[in-house]
Amino acid sequence: MSEHQQSSLRYSPLWQLTVSRIREFFREPESVFWVYGFPIVMMVGLGIAFRNQPVEQIAVDILDGPHAEVVEQALGSHEKFVPAIHEPNTAWRRLRTGNTDLVVEVDSSASDRYVYHFDPTRPESVLARSAVDDTVQRFAGRSDPLQVSDEAFEQPGGRYIDFLVPGLLGLSIMGGGLWGVGFVTVDLRIRKLLKRFLATPMRRTHFLAGIMISRMLFLIPEVLIMLLFARWMFGVINYGSIWAVVSLIIIGAVAFSGVGLLVASRAKTIETVSGLMNLVMLPMWMLSGAFFAADRFPESVQPLIQILPLTPLISSLRAVMLDGSSLGSQWMAITILCVWSVVSYTLALRWFRWS
Repeated sequence: MSEHQQSSLRYSPLWQLTVSRIREFFREPESVFWVYGFPIVMMVGLGIAFRNQPVEQIAVDILDGPHAEVVEQALGSHEKFVPAIHEPNTAWRRLRTGNTDLVVEVDSSASDRYVYHFDPTRPESVLARSAVDDTVQRFAGRSDPLQVSDEAFEQPGGRYIDFLVPGLLGLSIMGGGLWGVGFVTVDLRIRKLLKRFLATPMRRTHFLAGIMISRMLFLIPEVLIMLLFARWMFGVINYGSIWAVVSLIIIGAVAFSGVGLLVASRAKTIETVSGLMNLVMLPMWMLSGAFFAADRFPESVQPLIQILPLTPLISSLRAVMLDGSSLGSQWMAITILCVWSVVSYTLALRWFRWS
């Protein structure tokens, strides 16, 4: 690079704005923690809390009666059951409060008639009913016509941590776009710096591009740290193309930067922009599938959930990272994110106030 080119770059408004934003960021240790440290803390906490564990034992209460000991003997021969004989009132209370998974009642007049009492809204209670019935039927002499064997399948991709990492990536991209662009812009407006920038030989596009470029520079190490830590700590594997993941991250970052700029286009106080950002982020935290699948919500609200920008971002990241899908197969999610980008930037630039 020639001396003239170096001088031009040194005094370029875009260059100076980008460098000043980077310097300002690294002068605030708390900002560095929230961008790079907090996602790792969440990953570690949730990864440990929902790590793969052996199947928990099934608590089974048996109503006290003349044949209760037979059922207790049948279940007690298996380690996965914790049978106990209780009076009816005690057993009903324990089932109601979730202290037992199933209550078994044996007909006092016929020892071959069992009644299973369980909560159909609790998955563990439904599974307990099937497991107990299978065990007592075999204990009573049932024979299975087929010979079967069990073989454990343990491979990264189906664990909760594998499901969680794309969700955390999406949350980081959303938070960075809204807080890293929107909050910073309002903070500059409050400190009267935006008006001062207008008095300098700077184009308005230089200012917006400087914030965008600095956000992208912060995003690269943020995503890299998360992916490397997930691989080292939990063995999370990306089954798709790394370039497809990078492309989705960039598209998502651009979309959420536009949303952040739109939110900050008119806000004049920290309280206003904080409230607006929470209003925008909270529905996506709950509905977009960061911590559990978005399809758990009713069908009636699915059209709304699917057009939220975080939903297609997370779903496409999961499709690429977990299923090995191609970038082209995620064209619908990419289209939704591009529409958000175009609309948010268009409205933000139209409504943006410098003072």
